[in-house]
Amino acid sequence: MIKILIIEDEAAIRRVLKKIIVEESKNYQVDEAEDGFLGFKMIEKIDYDLVLSDIKMPNMDGVEVLERTQKIKPEIPFIMISGHGELETAVETMRMGAFDYISKPPDLNRLLNAIRNALDKKQLIVENKRLKKKVDNNFKMIGESKAISKIQDIIEKVAPTEARVLITGDNGTGKELVAHWLHQKSNRNEGAFIEVNCAAIPSELIESELFGHVKGSFTGANKDRAGKFEAANGGTIFLDEIGDMSLSAQAKVLRALQENKISRVGSDKDISVDVRVVAATNKNLAKEIAVGNFREDLYHRLAVILIHVPSLNERIEDIPLLINYFSETIAKQHGNSPKVFNNAAVKLLQSYNWTGNIRELRNVVERLLILGEDEISENDVNLFAAK
Repeated sequence: MIKILIIEDEAAIRRVLKKIIVEESKNYQVDEAEDGFLGFKMIEKIDYDLVLSDIKMPNMDGVEVLERTQKIKPEIPFIMISGHGELETAVETMRMGAFDYISKPPDLNRLLNAIRNALDKKQLIVENKRLKKKVDNNFKMIGESKAISKIQDIIEKVAPTEARVLITGDNGTGKELVAHWLHQKSNRNEGAFIEVNCAAIPSELIESELFGHVKGSFTGANKDRAGKFEAANGGTIFLDEIGDMSLSAQAKVLRALQENKISRVGSDKDISVDVRVVAATNKNLAKEIAVGNFREDLYHRLAVILIHVPSLNERIEDIPLLINYFSETIAKQHGNSPKVFNNAAVKLLQSYNWTGNIRELRNVVERLLILGEDEISENDVNLFAAK
């Protein structure tokens, strides 16, 4: 049942609005409030899908109801009801976040279209939140070790800022998880998170990938193409394995950081971008700088905040939690029930040298879930995961 609240001090108008809405669909449940104060109290208690609110009312006007609701339940769409002479205020409420406004007396088609569109928007917001939660679950940081707790504390402090972050650590340690959480907990989390693996893109194509190109700028450039920086505008770009980026591309990235501008390959036209840059590497950039493979000025631009992700061997106390997490998520993917690892199996896995880090542990857990017994034992580990 879709819950709609009408806040209107004129009883006759409330009756007309309710009659129109209820006749439109049996799936609409309509509540009434005779003033803004009572309406806001109802909003605090009930999760409405839509609010229709008059602007000029006693006790609390519609503008204040809108402002207060946005602080506690910003996902609720508002349609403002404006009387004669209130058009300017109604338009102003849309700048404040109202979905639409309806003039008195309400036009039937205009009203119903506004209601349908506002409810569609609410559904999109709910769906986006559901998808976002699903994405968040794919990038959980599992662990209670001091090293992981320290990283989580840094993320909480740094994420809401615009500071650039350089993440270091060996392959398979979970650097991309840190980058995702920095974005999810930032003020840019409604924007795009664009990931670029600099090591996987040939050096001759990296500039086109990052900054785009214009038609005819090189062989195969059959049309204009936007790059990853443009795609990340308003959000975050994650430059993974930035230590493998060519020097010419590094120069362009440096300019983007300094001036918030890029230019596509083959064009001299500047394009303004608003992008937060998070980078990661498994290389020692100090050594790369010393041998001329990495620009020192770019390093200092990127490394405002440094986060080092420890190897799995440095956080073996997290292995039991990781095993349980992987067992549950992998079993769910395969449509099976998760298996229990007995204490002897867990201790044996904790004794291994995990050169491939968390990525290797996940592969081993998956192998044991497929090949092991219903309860994973030390014998299963020796048979199927021996190193």
